[in-house]
Amino acid sequence: MLYAAYQARADLLAPWRAQSELWSALLREPMAGPAINPLLRTISATAAVFADTKVIHDRPDFGIDSVESGGQTLAVTEEVSWSTPFGTLLHFRKDTPQPGPRVLLVAPMAGHFATLLRNTLRTLLIDHDVYITDWHNARDVPREAGKFGLDEYIDHVIAFLEHLGPGSHMVAVCQPCAAALAAVAVMAGSKNPATPKSMTLMAGPIDTRINPTAVNDLATEHPIEWFERNLISTVPGRFDGGHRRVYPGFMQLMAFMSMNLSRHVRAHWDLISHLARGETEKAEAARTFYDEYFAVLDLPAEFYLETVERVFQKFLLPRGLLEWRGQKIDLGAIRKTALLTVEGEKDDICSMGQTVAAHDLCPNIKPFRKSHHLQPGVGHYGVFSGSKWQGQIYPIVRNVIAAND
Repeated sequence: MLYAAYQARADLLAPWRAQSELWSALLREPMAGPAINPLLRTISATAAVFADTKVIHDRPDFGIDSVESGGQTLAVTEEVSWSTPFGTLLHFRKDTPQPGPRVLLVAPMAGHFATLLRNTLRTLLIDHDVYITDWHNARDVPREAGKFGLDEYIDHVIAFLEHLGPGSHMVAVCQPCAAALAAVAVMAGSKNPATPKSMTLMAGPIDTRINPTAVNDLATEHPIEWFERNLISTVPGRFDGGHRRVYPGFMQLMAFMSMNLSRHVRAHWDLISHLARGETEKAEAARTFYDEYFAVLDLPAEFYLETVERVFQKFLLPRGLLEWRGQKIDLGAIRKTALLTVEGEKDDICSMGQTVAAHDLCPNIKPFRKSHHLQPGVGHYGVFSGSKWQGQIYPIVRNVIAAND
């Protein structure tokens, strides 16, 4: 019922948004005359923001067709390297015979598309041959494709690394850090030749008992049955994934926005002001951010519930109790893979201490293969996007990869 009600509301508002877009365009038209009126410019800007402020369920384009590397501009081609019903391994192939070390960028499956890591990807491309996990929207995956839980997520990370082959590296961002670490342990334990040479875990929930945030508190305040009863819904039959049980992306978006609601409201008022005053660059920057922010994907119900229960409620990985396919995961099996962890000083989603905990959990990695970086002055997104990621964090990631290649 929840998903059906949401979709009905979206369908109801669609013609109103289209009408608002039309009126906004008319009021902006200089030949129409009213565009010179400050009041009408504000009305036009308000109508434009209303028309744009909507949730979308299709992945935006990465939009990366070139990169500056080695003092020259290289063409970049986005290619499907491998695909399953639940995810695609995308390769961003540079037009050069020496693209650099192979890197698997593991994107979160947490309500947003992999394009949220566009800036991370673009920066890594400067010196590396980059592949990214492009997770699919669960509402578009037919029920016949089966379930997708934490085991299947780990399966995919292992399969993607095997596809890259021996000698690759892995960078995991945010939510997938626990599963990615588990995947490396499974591969190391079986002496898989595709075990990555290095793994970088960025702002990820390895041990959420440490310095818990509001996100962590929410997970522990309710039993898992509450999450299933209140947050899981069924995809309407009109979509390819009709009748699949999911954690809807719009629910995750609402949760994220509620954490900083006043900031988002202020940002939209500022956007109206920028449009009304003709401040095109400022308005475009805000629009670009929210176009990405409002692009959401649904998570398979089993993956969401298993992640909440095993990672955020029972803390199975740091307690040495997490299992994959009935096999207990032994982080002590990791010996030759270098480990870099990165945290942000002001991260209110994955706080200081939760990611660096991986070092104590991997006792058999030699000290010279371990490193940690705490980035001052950044929140969660600043760890993997923006000027401090590019200028201060990325050089450390690049050096760790180069030293272990």
